[in-house]
Amino acid sequence: MKMFESTYELDYSWDEVSTNNWRKYCPWNDKSTHVLAVDTLNRHVDPQTGILRTERLITCKQSAPKWLQPFLGGTEYSHVYETSYVNPATKTVTMCSTNMTWADLLSVRETVVYRPAPSPKSNSASQSSPIPERTKFEQHAQITALCGGWQKVRNGIEQFTLERFGQNAMKGKEGFERVLEMSREVFGEERERRRREEQLKL
Repeated sequence: MKMFESTYELDYSWDEVSTNNWRKYCPWNDKSTHVLAVDTLNRHVDPQTGILRTERLITCKQSAPKWLQPFLGGTEYSHVYETSYVNPATKTVTMCSTNMTWADLLSVRETVVYRPAPSPKSNSASQSSPIPERTKFEQHAQITALCGGWQKVRNGIEQFTLERFGQNAMKGKEGFERVLEMSREVFGEERERRRREEQLKL
């Protein structure tokens, strides 16, 4: 079994992050090109808690080393099942995903949480400018080879998957930050355009 963990803060508010999470794999993201499609299977809002629950199927395409290809059946395509929960009351986005392809060979279970980052304490009592809101990102993954046979083979599969997972996580971070940057720019321009239109009406 291999474990992967990553924690960092994004220079964007939770509202921006939770909204743009649905745009993560849009054309603005040129880093996660291995993601071919994201299909929404189900979406439901709990009337009592207000929690939005979404089920998605994510289709990816990535090559594997030659020694691993016989175990994978030669296919480069894989599917991931994701269930996410957006809780507006606690301001958390929780995404749980697991692999559907090669599930008899490998288990990859991932949990990602977005929540507002704690505000840093100011050293100046006279500081008047507001402190920009930030969002904390937490990622945990458990990788387990399920195939029988030599321990060396199982270790090799887990190590390769861990390294590939880390590479994709880095690309995902860079790509999502690009999406957040573009979203802020585009919607900022739209707000400015509307403001000018309102001024012209006066």
